[in-house]
Amino acid sequence: MVRKNGTELMKEKLISVVIPVHNEEGNIKLVYRETKKVMEEIKQEKGYEYEIIFVNDGSTDRTLEILRNLKTQDKNLRILNMDRNRGEAAGLTAGFRFAKGIYIFTMDGDGQNDPKYFKEFLLKLEKGYKVVTGYRVKRKEPLLTRKIPSRIANKLISVVTGLKVRDNGCSLKGYLAEIPKKVQIPHGFHRFLPALFGVRNEEVLEIPVLDRKRYWGKSHYGLKRTFEVLRDLITFPFIMKKPLFFEKFFKCGFLICFSAGLLVILWIFLKFSFIKVFLELIFLSAAGISFLIYKNLKRFNKAQREGVFIVEEL
Repeated sequence: MVRKNGTELMKEKLISVVIPVHNEEGNIKLVYRETKKVMEEIKQEKGYEYEIIFVNDGSTDRTLEILRNLKTQDKNLRILNMDRNRGEAAGLTAGFRFAKGIYIFTMDGDGQNDPKYFKEFLLKLEKGYKVVTGYRVKRKEPLLTRKIPSRIANKLISVVTGLKVRDNGCSLKGYLAEIPKKVQIPHGFHRFLPALFGVRNEEVLEIPVLDRKRYWGKSHYGLKRTFEVLRDLITFPFIMKKPLFFEKFFKCGFLICFSAGLLVILWIFLKFSFIKVFLELIFLSAAGISFLIYKNLKRFNKAQREGVFIVEEL
């Protein structure tokens, strides 16, 4: 059955683990085995049942085939198959909406995240925290292309969102289930979790986690991601207030500034002056920023109306 924008009913004493994957054929078995081992230990120690939800995000390798084989051996494994490659944000949203547990844990499917930390996440969630998030120490990544851009991006995200999280890019997270089900996450906005869910600083706990090298394959991320963060970040304050209102506001702002810029160009042709050129630069800059914010808000609002995923549960 194909599902779009659905939400499953939650079950008591059940934990959901959501793992989006794209072309991870060499990592799937390792990630599954490690996750299964930890969740079985939690089941024995704490009495929680569990489900492991792999979201196959349009993989073109043997990822889906391997998942299907694993599913025949494990009733706790669920597969959500995306209609096409939609990105990590859509994969997480689908997993959140289909998860049946009262707690939801997330991790990457590349083997860099160690699920052993889920035990500690669970203890903190049981104490009343709404979100537990890992921050990576001793990162096994290149300094110039990954570590430094990540530090800059995380600092900017912390300043703009007001949520003092050191490592928004760490996929190891734990949630009270109702928290991530609130929002359809547009492409790229998963980088602002958990701030996008509107949680407060006192509701979030950070736990240091050791970073590991990718077991197989190459990273899907690059330096381009830092620029995408900056592009989306200027929109964030308006998303958290009145996104529908501000979509219209910045659309009007763009039209006004662009029209004013055209008039100034005509004025320059009639009589040149550097003051008019400076004025033109101001109007064009304002028009460009307004258009960028408008397009991002339009994308966010469309995601809330129409959803960001179409999946079939196999």
